[in-house]
Amino acid sequence: MSFHEDRLRTLAPETLRGMHRGIEKESLRVRSDGALSQAPHPPALGSPLTHPHITTDFSEAQLELITGVHGSVEACLQELTWIHQFVYRHIGDEILWCASMPCNLPADNQIPIGRYGTSNVGRAKTVYRLGLALRYGRRMQAISGIHYNWSLPGVTDAQYFALIRNFRRHSWLPIYLFGASPAACSSFVEGRKHELVELSPGTMYAPHATSLRMGPLGYQSDAQSALRVSYNDLKSYAASLDDALTKPYPPYAKAGIRDNDNYRQLSTSLLQIENEFYGSIRPKRRINSGERALHALRERGVEYVEVRLMDLDPFCPIGIWPATCRFLDLFLLHCLLADSPPDTTQEIAAIRRNQQRVALRGREPGLKLQKDSDELELVRWGGQILSECAPIAEALDQANGGGSAHRDALAAALQALRTSDSVPSAKVLQAMAREHRNSFVRFALAESTLHKASLKGHELPREANERFTGLADWSLERQREIEAADKVPFEAWRQKYLSHDTLVV
Repeated sequence: MSFHEDRLRTLAPETLRGMHRGIEKESLRVRSDGALSQAPHPPALGSPLTHPHITTDFSEAQLELITGVHGSVEACLQELTWIHQFVYRHIGDEILWCASMPCNLPADNQIPIGRYGTSNVGRAKTVYRLGLALRYGRRMQAISGIHYNWSLPGVTDAQYFALIRNFRRHSWLPIYLFGASPAACSSFVEGRKHELVELSPGTMYAPHATSLRMGPLGYQSDAQSALRVSYNDLKSYAASLDDALTKPYPPYAKAGIRDNDNYRQLSTSLLQIENEFYGSIRPKRRINSGERALHALRERGVEYVEVRLMDLDPFCPIGIWPATCRFLDLFLLHCLLADSPPDTTQEIAAIRRNQQRVALRGREPGLKLQKDSDELELVRWGGQILSECAPIAEALDQANGGGSAHRDALAAALQALRTSDSVPSAKVLQAMAREHRNSFVRFALAESTLHKASLKGHELPREANERFTGLADWSLERQREIEAADKVPFEAWRQKYLSHDTLVV
């Protein structure tokens, strides 16, 4: 695979300035002692069913904070900061957990599942989460991360899929550079098979791990690993998900959809809905009310890509630094501009192995990865990719009025590649050893407490406070309207929503 600078030269500065990004950030609400909150989603934050910026992910205690779409990194992170500040005004003594791996968790059935009211769509969201709990356990679902949504004007479906194939090939590089979950609370692995060792009482780790979240203990599924999803074009991608969304999967069929009126899962297929598919990057399109995600993609094409492999940076009050965003911007542009041959079954298997290797052993000296039919040292392969990013960083800096922000982000990545003790995963272990007697929970609670003080110490602009207060009120009213408008029993609604007709154009 090679990178062609002439492709970069065809992109006008206004196209580069037309790059857009948005962020979705998950965080657990925890009590001041670091235990998972059992309190419901605070009404002052609005309805998690309808609020465009503040919702919940799997758990009732797992906030998801969502920015709008922004033309600059600064504006995107400013909005994310304001959302954090607004949340902190309404969660009392609670703290947002700064790490991707969860706090000290209670028994699985004590992890509260998200609730979205009495409407059919609200009930479906809860039943979907009951299905996730049944299939993967609630602990895995309590992992948090950042999704980075990215688009560039004029990019076709075929080009977005070429980008996705290259991103997957090189997904190990951002995992190495930004993975920040080398350790976990022992409550997370209790009763599970794992390769971790005890670092201190209550803390498990892998000595050279970068991201346990992206390794075998994270968002992985043996059932899903049998899925052979093709990223060669929109048609083959949609077809490979179609079966997984419609055909019964024997182990899930055995569990059944419900026991009398108590639902266990939304469907018995391998994937209940599209969101259940765990990829490191996904093609996305905004959906209309009641529309299926796969239908939206098939009908109107790819609108943006969603990068799903980013850990929360526990040293950053809002979970992601500006330099990280800038690196992702130029890395995604590299993935778009480089040659991207079709993927194969063998390559898909190698991509998975490389990702697992870097997640668990990324800082191991001399670590080799599979590249084509050969093995190449991570540091050497990473160096090749980053050197190809240099003209992109320069072009982005020039298009954005000079300065060196993108080149600085690239230089930091090169430095991290050469000195593995400067990546976030190494810094987490250093801080745990230096200040917290190697305790993951003590480290994350201390950092989370500092972030709370920092965010509360800065004033939330009046307009931002009024905007989010207004949205909270509007979202609660909108939920009431949706509940009042329902005329169909839930089971009939569920069957219609999940029918194959809703997936096809």
